[in-house]
Formats: sequence, C-alpha cells, structure tokens
Amino acid sequence: MARTGYAKGVASGHVTTERPKKVKPSHRKGQSSKRTLLCREIAREVVGLSPYERRILDMIKTGGSAADKRIYKFAKRRLGSHKRALAKREDIKEINSKQRARAAGAN
Repeated sequence: MARTGYAKGVASGHVTTERPKKVKPSHRKGQSSKRTLLCREIAREVVGLSPYERRILDMIKTGGSAADKRIYKFAKRRLGSHKRALAKREDIKEINSKQRARAAGAN
C-alpha cells in the first residue's frame, strides 16, 4: 500500500517506493523436493512397514467402534505429537485402501 506522506491515517508515513523482497531458502521450509519424495517412496516399497505401523494396519483391519481413537492414541504414544499421529493414521489408512483395491483387482 502506497504511503501518503501524512502523519496520521491508514497509509501514514514518508512517501517511499517498496522494493521486492528477496526469496530466501527459509521460505521453502517444510516443502519436500521431488527427489526426496521419490527416495521415500522407493524406501517404503523396499523396506515395507515398521512393526508399529503393521500394528496400526491390523487395528484398522479389525476395526471396531472406537478404532480411530485407539489408533490415534497408539500412534501419539509412539510418535510424540498430535499432528504426527493424525498424519500417520491417514497414511496407514491410505496404504490399507491401496492393499484392498489391489486385492479386489486381482480377484
């Protein structure tokens, strides 16, 4: 927003020209590169699930009324935070749905 030169008001202050901000590497924080995503995908394919992930998958398969809550509590104890637990639960659910789709496609 351009400044007016007035001491009071929404656009108060000396009249100046705004310079564009530099794009810093820190602005990319949290975004994964294509290479990283590919490496993680290959590693998951080769190594498979860890024991606690297999247990979560088993909980999803057996289901039950409070399965989501139990899975969340289990994942939170293992991973340490609310956000990570929710992300892991969704990730394993996605793996389960892919497995079921592959099994349905084979039959």
